[in-house]
Amino acid sequence: MSPKSLCFAVLVAIFAVFASRVVINPFPQLQVLDNIADFGITISFSSSFVAKFIPFNFDNLHRHHKHPDKGKPVSVCDDFPPNFPPPETNTTLTLCVDQNGCCNFTKVQAAVDAVPNLSIKRTVIWINSGIYYEKVIIPKTKPNITFQGQGYTSTAIAWNDTALSANGTSYSGSVQVFSTNFIAKNISFMNVAPIPRPGYVGAQADTLHDDRGRHYFKDCYIQGSVDFIFGNGKSLYEDCQMLSMANPVAPGSKSISGAVTAHGRASADENSGFAFVNCSVGGTGRIWLGRAWRPFSRVVFAFTYMADIIAPEGWNNFKDPTRDQTIFYGEYNCRGAGANMSGRTPYVQRLNDTQASLFLSTSFIDGDQWLLSYDT
Repeated sequence: MSPKSLCFAVLVAIFAVFASRVVINPFPQLQVLDNIADFGITISFSSSFVAKFIPFNFDNLHRHHKHPDKGKPVSVCDDFPPNFPPPETNTTLTLCVDQNGCCNFTKVQAAVDAVPNLSIKRTVIWINSGIYYEKVIIPKTKPNITFQGQGYTSTAIAWNDTALSANGTSYSGSVQVFSTNFIAKNISFMNVAPIPRPGYVGAQADTLHDDRGRHYFKDCYIQGSVDFIFGNGKSLYEDCQMLSMANPVAPGSKSISGAVTAHGRASADENSGFAFVNCSVGGTGRIWLGRAWRPFSRVVFAFTYMADIIAPEGWNNFKDPTRDQTIFYGEYNCRGAGANMSGRTPYVQRLNDTQASLFLSTSFIDGDQWLLSYDT
């Protein structure tokens, strides 16, 4: 996967997507982030959601820098594309956000507020390069919105809430999405709260709160430390990179310093779960693939590369042995030093072809019913 395709929900955690750790630069191409300290990713999702970073496709927005005439004042907007945003059509409304005031809005939330309630049109909010320091909330009354940034290293929305300041981890996201059919392209969502001291209650700002509804994450980059993908969503993660930033442990130590997932399925009647297909898990620490946050937690990893940071047991029942009979943790055709299943806990399932087939495609999230084209 090329760095240009990384979904940094960095999504350097995207969609309530939260992270409160220092963003490291595992890819040399991410130079824009080299000087951003204590930046994480923050986003919250409910209902249908698509996250994917794809090439910028507003072909008519190629800029030509003007050479100012002598004695003529120079404006920061001189090279802004003319006649943008385009006129509203029967299917699409385009709104423009630019920090310098060169188009409709200077704040992302202001553009969201301007979207007509319960509109059936697709509203594209085109966000120019820059870091927008604001908390953005998309309410249920604003469906069918697309955030179109200029590249995940160029356009970011950042805020600094923690579990304490926001009255709960679930509310600490810099971007919180409660509407249906939300799409994000070429943009990063960040939480810039300071790294909490060990044991400091209320300072955490987790990475990705994937809760309530069906979500699709494609080519995304998600990083965090403890339970950094959590919630009760029904979600497919395809071709994504998960990077652990958990504290390193001493060689030979059996201590655990992090976990990738904490799925919140509370009963057998809930149709939810996380499926990771063609992904990779790496980074630092000694971590679990998942913890059973709720008794019927359901997570599957398939065709995924796992580095040696994965503890041999792989998973954890949240210190509740009664959950061993109700949780569903499965692995299928994974590879890497961390994918060795010989030491896995007894309740982990080595899936056969038939079992795994239920989790390998967008049919897992009923994609034929709602999943839109990425170009929408």
